[in-house]
Amino acid sequence: MRRFRVFFLSVLLVGLAHAAKDREGWLELRLEGSPRQMGRTHGAALAVQIEDGLRAIQTIILHDTQKDWNFYRSAAREILWPKVEAQYREEIEGIVEGLRSRGSKLDLWDVVALNGWMELAWYYVPVYNKQHGLSTPPSVTAPEHCSAFIATGSYTKDGDIVAAHNAWVDFAIGQRWNIVFDIRPAQGHRIIMDGYPGLIHSGDDFGINSAGILITETTISAFQGFDTKGIPEFVRARKALQYASSIDEVASIFQEGNNGGYANAWLIGDNKTKEIARLELGLKNVTLERTRDGYFAGSNFPINVKLIQEETVDWNPLDKSTSPTARRVRWDALIPQHKGKIDLKLAERFMGDDFDSFADKRDPNERTLCGRIDLSPRGSGGWQPPFGPCGAVQNKATDSKLIAQMSLRAAMGPQCGPDFRVEPFLTAHPEFNYQKGVLRDLPRRSWQRFSAAK
Repeated sequence: MRRFRVFFLSVLLVGLAHAAKDREGWLELRLEGSPRQMGRTHGAALAVQIEDGLRAIQTIILHDTQKDWNFYRSAAREILWPKVEAQYREEIEGIVEGLRSRGSKLDLWDVVALNGWMELAWYYVPVYNKQHGLSTPPSVTAPEHCSAFIATGSYTKDGDIVAAHNAWVDFAIGQRWNIVFDIRPAQGHRIIMDGYPGLIHSGDDFGINSAGILITETTISAFQGFDTKGIPEFVRARKALQYASSIDEVASIFQEGNNGGYANAWLIGDNKTKEIARLELGLKNVTLERTRDGYFAGSNFPINVKLIQEETVDWNPLDKSTSPTARRVRWDALIPQHKGKIDLKLAERFMGDDFDSFADKRDPNERTLCGRIDLSPRGSGGWQPPFGPCGAVQNKATDSKLIAQMSLRAAMGPQCGPDFRVEPFLTAHPEFNYQKGVLRDLPRRSWQRFSAAK
């Protein structure tokens, strides 16, 4: 028992030291040991950030889904928790214990709901409303989260893997998506990933493991479907990164018990073989493509025709004015244009690309790879109204050399357009005053390298 106390204290102090280190808007946190030990370190080191991050999420989803936090707590307890396996239950319980050690009153169901908020708010709520004869607000639709690409072979400068991803989400939430987790679990592979305070998975999903596997994603637009008896997406996402050593193993973990929540096109790289893949994971339809010479890009567009017909609502792949399709057109021009030259520097440039393929001009908005919905008079489908304070909140990139070193590069803030400033924005758009208590300035920050500690 004494040895455990000494170990726990040492891990906690390391976690506190890392979490206090702010690098261009990012906080670093190392987690190590058993699931419960990692959870305790996480909860204690990030107690302030977890409470703050939860307030931001509660503000957004209450407004958008018209469901209060008690609804999500109940769904977490009744639907998600029974399908969370023991090791992740212990880690979440550890987070709660760590929070309590810092005086927080958050409990188990708060933390479970926090981990599952995306799959509950945008995927479970429509199913629940339909079952109960309730109308669903237009804003409750699978959101258009993220732009990403992965390339290998003749498309890259050295023939190895290059990948990048920017996370699209409400600024109020994305401003807090600023943790770089270095995870050394007692079982499974070591992980470095970006993440949100209190989540055991990345959430926006950019992670590397010590088996040389890279995983990222973009959501599938207009997707609808949720299996209440399935395994939560946040469990499968964390498990794939922690235990998969190959593309096939990643695909298998994601498909086992798939509940349809947070449906994504997953971009996967295996640094051992330089092979890359795209796993389009619907609830009914799953497509796995792979290559050692090519690229896959994501901007929330569904690929499989059968998936489009059976699992999306009102999706028109021929409408080039929509955000997903306009960005798909841009990817399919930009990457071939730089074939044979793509490296880390270009990957970072792609994340700041502000060319609107539909309007045929530079203009940062919802149709550009560097999303700026806050600058768009159109908004983005049902998900965001005109000038919604939302878009590319942070960016990550890596290549084979960095993957081998358990490293990535990351930059906070949108890499295109003017810095986002709360006061002038709310003056111009008072309809978003409900976010006043949680919305912050979001300036562009410089790219930084982050590595797993040796």
